[in-house]
Amino acid sequence: MNDNQLIMNANVVIDKLQMAPEDITREDILHFVRKNSIRRVNFMYPGGDGKIKTLNFVLSDLDHLQSILTCGERVDGSSLFSFIEAASSDLYVIPRYSTAFLDPFSEEPTLCMLCSFFNRNGQPLESSPEHTLRKAVETFRTATGMDFEAMGELEYYVIRQADDNYKARDQHGYHESAPYAKMGAFRQKCMDYIAKAGGHIKYGHSEVGNFELGGLLYEQNEIEFLPIPAMQAADELLIAKWVIRNLAWQEGLNVTFAPKITTGKAGSGLHIHMRLMKNGKNMLLNHGKLNDNARRAIAGCMELAPSLTAFGNKIPTSYFRLVPHQEAPTNICWGMSNRSALVRVPLGWTSGVDMSHVTNPLEQEVPYEERGSAKQTFEIRSGDGSADVYQYIAALCVACRHGFEMPNALEIADKTFIDGDINDPAHAARLAQLDHLPDSCCASAERLQQQRAIYEQHHIFSPNMIDGIIEELRSYKDQTLRDDIANDDTRILKLVEQFFHCG
Repeated sequence: MNDNQLIMNANVVIDKLQMAPEDITREDILHFVRKNSIRRVNFMYPGGDGKIKTLNFVLSDLDHLQSILTCGERVDGSSLFSFIEAASSDLYVIPRYSTAFLDPFSEEPTLCMLCSFFNRNGQPLESSPEHTLRKAVETFRTATGMDFEAMGELEYYVIRQADDNYKARDQHGYHESAPYAKMGAFRQKCMDYIAKAGGHIKYGHSEVGNFELGGLLYEQNEIEFLPIPAMQAADELLIAKWVIRNLAWQEGLNVTFAPKITTGKAGSGLHIHMRLMKNGKNMLLNHGKLNDNARRAIAGCMELAPSLTAFGNKIPTSYFRLVPHQEAPTNICWGMSNRSALVRVPLGWTSGVDMSHVTNPLEQEVPYEERGSAKQTFEIRSGDGSADVYQYIAALCVACRHGFEMPNALEIADKTFIDGDINDPAHAARLAQLDHLPDSCCASAERLQQQRAIYEQHHIFSPNMIDGIIEELRSYKDQTLRDDIANDDTRILKLVEQFFHCG
């Protein structure tokens, strides 16, 4: 973190300590608590349902604070994770000082920190979501010599009472402004709170989805993050969903990250962008062109795409979004800028043209290496809000590493590449040869069963975790559900209600 990133940092802890999060020590936390009259501490961590859990402390004295910072606290693992037996359920949550932020919703100054799980032997819990991601990232670095970075596009609907003033056109909410978009001020407040909790936000905007149903206005929004180390990216998505839900509750609104609300309306995804870095340099490009590093990583995503849905699409309504001829993908292919492809590579900044210079002729042209290359990512578009963000990003990291281990990776990349509109009849013969994403939780479970050895390699995903995911997906018994109720709005709404607050 450079000086510009420290000055007036939105995270009060970082701003006052004036140090990068990764440099924060226990003594720094003690100092911050003393200087800022902090009387409460929250430990926060993801549960098996993908939602954030909280353990509250009221500080009685500095010895108490020293104790919880050093030793953490014991929790009941069997109540947090379905794969942990009650007879051996003692887990320990240990705070990660680098994640410290002030609770924006507490009247009393309250310091929050995300935690890591340990077992009773003092070892990291192999099956915990955050440790799984940590193992995936470390193995990727060892195997490739590069760092795996990620960023999320978090889509969600805000629901409020409808009115007749300044109605936006149905399904035309993309980047709409007030007064036609009603939730802009709420979104910006969410962004402020997320930034104060340490989030690296790229931008926010209203999204396509905009409709009325039962006297309520459903307005879709998106907050997109910046590419950062994958562990931080998952942390920030977890906290962001917590912030958005809490703020909505405070303001009498409702929000949902559910992948589908009703038929004929835009669903919400969780698109994840990936970037491979080494010594601060983007390793996806050579002279402005997508290189073999990128193609190998994408090939790995193509190869494991059928089972990636087991991590990124965990409820039956996920598969009501992944239907043909929509922006959400169904074909396992990739392309440049095409939003119907499973993996999209936005290449505008690699054109070699300094667009700012063209727009502002008084400005001198900036060399390509200084402006465009750092922005390059590739984006997978299948995931949604039901995902456990740690598991999902870990699975994507495994897929990218697998691409580097596949001897035929570049051949797979060529075979699955579609140039232009994938719905163009000219591509029909090629598409017919490609695999498709699963159409149900049960189908995803079967594909994960077939490919589980790749995720379990290097002990990244524990067999218990994979077993638990497969069992949960199979429990929905939704093999034919999408076809059975495809045009039955009443049954779809009941299903949406069941999974309204997923992830």
